[in-house]
Amino acid sequence: MTKIYLKKGREESLKRFHPWVFSGAVAQMTGRPAEGDIVDVYAADGEYLASGHYQVGSIAVRILSFHSDPHDPAFWTDTLGAAVRMRRQLGLFGGGTNCFRLVHGEGDGLPGLIIDWYDGVCVMQAHSAGMFRAAKQISAALQEIFGDELKAVYNKSERTAPFKAGLELIDGYLYRAPGFGLPELEVSENGHRFLVNWEEGQKTGFFLDQRENRALVGRLAAGRRVLNLFCYTGGFSVYAQAGGAESVTSVDSSARAMALTAQNLRLSGAAPEAVTNVTDDALDFLAAVPEGKYDLMIVDPPAFAKHRGALKNGLRAYQRLNAAAIAKVAPGGLVFTFSCSQVVDKETFALTVFSAAAQTGRRVRILDRLCQGPDHPVNIYHPEGEYLKGLLLYVD
Repeated sequence: MTKIYLKKGREESLKRFHPWVFSGAVAQMTGRPAEGDIVDVYAADGEYLASGHYQVGSIAVRILSFHSDPHDPAFWTDTLGAAVRMRRQLGLFGGGTNCFRLVHGEGDGLPGLIIDWYDGVCVMQAHSAGMFRAAKQISAALQEIFGDELKAVYNKSERTAPFKAGLELIDGYLYRAPGFGLPELEVSENGHRFLVNWEEGQKTGFFLDQRENRALVGRLAAGRRVLNLFCYTGGFSVYAQAGGAESVTSVDSSARAMALTAQNLRLSGAAPEAVTNVTDDALDFLAAVPEGKYDLMIVDPPAFAKHRGALKNGLRAYQRLNAAAIAKVAPGGLVFTFSCSQVVDKETFALTVFSAAAQTGRRVRILDRLCQGPDHPVNIYHPEGEYLKGLLLYVD
């Protein structure tokens, strides 16, 4: 077992249960760990602090435990089982929803691991070498926890893994129940039907973090002309048309995404004359929109700032996009605007939208502050986990 010793005074964040050890805090280590090995972390005076996955980069260790032994085979069953119990307590197993996030990294005490649940199919994404190397153990634990309820475990880590060191990064099934061979599945969210393809779709196949915000759009859409920018597979569009929108226009640059949007709108029973699907760059489309044509806009772009080095340019992009939306929405209109960039905190995002609003000269009020759903919990000791932030704006 490799032991990592921290510089004097650098143990305080771990004593506050923050789940990362930065490389600059490391004084020395015994042994030569491979990326993804489990290591023990000690203070400069030799006090044991925690154990976690070693990795090369600015984050040297992602903490798995401050007290139990991650080498214990029961670790995965116990920790994953706790995540499942919390979702059961939230009422997510049963009712009108059968797709949600099952494991949310640091929020569930498993840094570097994402698992989404699609009606019995677990789609896993590893964001660390340690989680990638533990994939078979994770799959075995899921089989033990769910039994016959589990249809498949699919490892979709090829594009998310920020590492290459000797690991075979090929997406594929870790487990399939006898007779199960589907690459896509029809699922239900709040009673709305969606077709999800975890093999070919973005992320794990669907953006599950917007479930609560989609429901809010559905409640406010009645009688409105809705524009859904960066629509992906049309989640907000389905809720808007079901909520009684006068019309719904969905825009995305991906032809594949637009085909799925059309399919999901058909599943929802949308009248063809009430929906318009456009394959186009969202900013280009918005620039050509006449002022006042839409009175509810959803602005949900991909992460414009994926790392600190891209923050300045990312904020400019958010400001430009939001200024265009606020300028074009009809008087009395609503704008749902979001950022999923983890490096953009909610205060910075709000200030950026404020600057965009000021640029237009219109009167704008914040009706609500929006975030990810409760199946994407935020570890109170790791506020960085609150990655999705949004505002509901009323524009006079």
